[in-house]
Amino acid sequence: MTPSPRIALVTGASRGVGRALVLELAGAGAHVVALARTQGALEDLDDEIRALGGEATLVPCDLADFDALDRLGRALFERWGKLDVFVGNAGVLGPLSPLAHVDVKDWTRVMAVNVTANWRLIRSLDLLLRASGNGRVAFITSAAAHRAEMKPFWGPYAISKAALEAMARTYAVEAAGDGVTVMLANPGPLRTRMRAQAMPGEDPMTLKTPEEFARKCLALLTPEWRESARLYDFPTDRLLDFQAPS
Repeated sequence: MTPSPRIALVTGASRGVGRALVLELAGAGAHVVALARTQGALEDLDDEIRALGGEATLVPCDLADFDALDRLGRALFERWGKLDVFVGNAGVLGPLSPLAHVDVKDWTRVMAVNVTANWRLIRSLDLLLRASGNGRVAFITSAAAHRAEMKPFWGPYAISKAALEAMARTYAVEAAGDGVTVMLANPGPLRTRMRAQAMPGEDPMTLKTPEEFARKCLALLTPEWRESARLYDFPTDRLLDFQAPS
């Protein structure tokens, strides 16, 4: 009897890190639930997955549509009754601006996508991940969240990623009893659209690619992975622990 494939949900799936992770998971035999805002980009991704011999379920959705995230959890339960992998990858940079000058609409959007949507997904997917027996969760973070000296003008992004890290570590200890591991992964500077938006004068060819990061990150999502509530730092290829200030 052929074992059923692992079911993996990836947000921000249509480009960059999300797309690279989807293709890695599909290549490893997972059925990927690919969530992104753009239907056309998802269809292009589906063609690539099929070329690998895999299958995907496409979910065109804006992460700020929180009711849709609730419906997604119900749909996954009705179809599979479990979820083996969840990658919270989607994020927005927001304005690079002094905090006092940030527009309320921009602040709200950054927090909605980078923080609240991931909480709503935890809320929607929790029982499905616990039902897996080997639920694996990874949230994509940034060094902007935890550097010792904060950079000016990066406030909304850094604050949202710091909140994401606290949320992920909290969920890690809450879900540990049911075999769920929750990791944070810092890709560092990669050849992505967001990086180009933040650093427009940078030569992208000096940066590593999302595909290189995804190949390393795949290990965090396997049933054999046992670490939780830690940070995988791709620039140094190390697992790091969170520590209180000394």
